[in-house]
Amino acid sequence: MKFKGPVKAMLLVAIVALSAYFISTIPLNYGLDLKGGTRLVLQLKDTEKVKVNANVVRDVKEIMRNRVDGLGIAEPLLQVKGDRELIVELPGVKDARKAADMLQTLAVMEFRHIPAEWKIKMQRHIDDSGREVYKFMEDGKEVPMEKVLEACPLVISGGNLQPKQISAIFDQNGEPSVSFALDAEGTQKFRDFTTRNVGEILAIVLDKRIISAPNINTPITEGRGEISGGFKDLKEAQNLAVLLKGGSLPVPVEIVENRTVGPTLGQESVTKGKLAGIIGLAAVLLFMAIYYRLPGVMANIALTVYAMVLLAIMAGLHATLTLPGIAGIILSVGMAVDGNVIIFERIREELRTGKTIRSAIDAGFRRAFSAIFDGNLTTLISAVVLFIWGTGPIKGFAVTLGIGTVLCLFTAIVLTRYLMDLACAVGMFNNRKVYFKA
Repeated sequence: MKFKGPVKAMLLVAIVALSAYFISTIPLNYGLDLKGGTRLVLQLKDTEKVKVNANVVRDVKEIMRNRVDGLGIAEPLLQVKGDRELIVELPGVKDARKAADMLQTLAVMEFRHIPAEWKIKMQRHIDDSGREVYKFMEDGKEVPMEKVLEACPLVISGGNLQPKQISAIFDQNGEPSVSFALDAEGTQKFRDFTTRNVGEILAIVLDKRIISAPNINTPITEGRGEISGGFKDLKEAQNLAVLLKGGSLPVPVEIVENRTVGPTLGQESVTKGKLAGIIGLAAVLLFMAIYYRLPGVMANIALTVYAMVLLAIMAGLHATLTLPGIAGIILSVGMAVDGNVIIFERIREELRTGKTIRSAIDAGFRRAFSAIFDGNLTTLISAVVLFIWGTGPIKGFAVTLGIGTVLCLFTAIVLTRYLMDLACAVGMFNNRKVYFKA
């Protein structure tokens, strides 16, 4: 089914309007090389039970990536350094201390029963930051938490949590909390324990610190629950949800380097890069308009729409723009221009054979399609391979190149064709000199 002219026009206007909306309302994310951020170097420590090796480093790296992804940080860089260090670069993150606390936390979650002898010694109070704190007092002195927890039987561990069912929410009282669900084993243990211990206290422990200690009012049989009462705001609850989703670290992690960095390219280099891009794009547009005349102007319009749609997709996907990403955009822009050049040269060849302008345009687009499609397909395959097996900046290059390659077909085959059909319909191509001197 072919779209009629007015439908195509409305579709084009809608695409441009939607692209302009995304660009104006959703800011682009910039990588560490363009924007700066936080750079951390983590060192893994041996324990009595676990010694650091290549497998442990790999597991820690994966957990760190899950945590960073959960924080919504776009295109972080995680790479192994030596045999027990991990470099983490977080674009746009200026609070290095908070980032370090999040990544350094072991996130070992436990549910422990507070027995009667310790229940009467437990005190709750609110610290200066507004967080609920639990202490155990004996003979006027605070008992170390490690000693208390040794006497508190373990009910279930964080290993029984289902990561996909963990989320930060507001509870029925409007307080921030973390909802969770247990696997089959955890549900059974939780059901048995809460049925036998109504009225008792179940402490929720994170890294040897009690973050919540609710009373068991009724048996909990469905394997679902909420952690509440210990969060200042929803952001703190979200941080805990991220930690629990990412899993617990197999070994302790020490921050050996923690610093906020500026753009690695330097602000002057970034400014010059933008200027070079503007000058290069202007030169291409000028060449197309002078050499191909009216069709060149139409190709420039299509190229402008192409750039708007590409930036809108980048913004909508919350993709991060890095120097390799910019390289991918520039390469795809060149391919978009190349597609139009192939089409125009094909049309010129058809005109030289004596065909009418209408027939030459139809034949030119038809014969140029296979060359344009094959070139874009091979580039797209390369972009997919780079994205699957590449890391860090290489993925950024692959994303922009892949998106740009798909858009190349749209602008060259669909948009430029529509504009030229429109020009023919209104008689703008009646004089061949608006195209070239035959």
